[in-house]
Amino acid sequence: MDLKSLIRDIPDFPKPGILFRDITTLLRDPEGLRSSIDLFAQKVKDAGLRTEYVVGIESRGFIVGAPLAYQLGAGFIPVRKPGKLPAAVHSIEYALEYGTDCLEIHQDALHPGARVLIVDDLIATGGTATATARLVQKIGCKLEGFGFIIELRDLQGRKHLPEDVPIITLVEY
Repeated sequence: MDLKSLIRDIPDFPKPGILFRDITTLLRDPEGLRSSIDLFAQKVKDAGLRTEYVVGIESRGFIVGAPLAYQLGAGFIPVRKPGKLPAAVHSIEYALEYGTDCLEIHQDALHPGARVLIVDDLIATGGTATATARLVQKIGCKLEGFGFIIELRDLQGRKHLPEDVPIITLVEY
């Protein structure tokens, strides 16, 4: 299936000069959604990853991560923006182009040594994925890999991720 044909381009969103790659059109297509998750799961298996937990980055990483975890027989862990998780959390602050942001995970979500696959809808500059990796590594987890529906190659986000960790993508621009 041609997943790229199901992804809509929206010019000048969220600001002028940005071409936004919208996966909502992929998600609304039953065959496209099923194919995406099945392809993701197959690529994870082909890479030999032994994922115990899929960590999804707020919020589109939840949409991809939960069904992927199901397919892999793994647990699903959400990484959220501050103030969204009800129990005690680990936090990490990271730099954005203008300012900083923060991500949180429940302190009891993962155990040291857990094998983790981090997923999101898209990798652009790699800042959020890198921060999430640092967060799970801070807990003592083994980072098995990263997975993204879309990779924006020109923004070189991949170069900010750990070199020895597999990166799985479904569509590249």
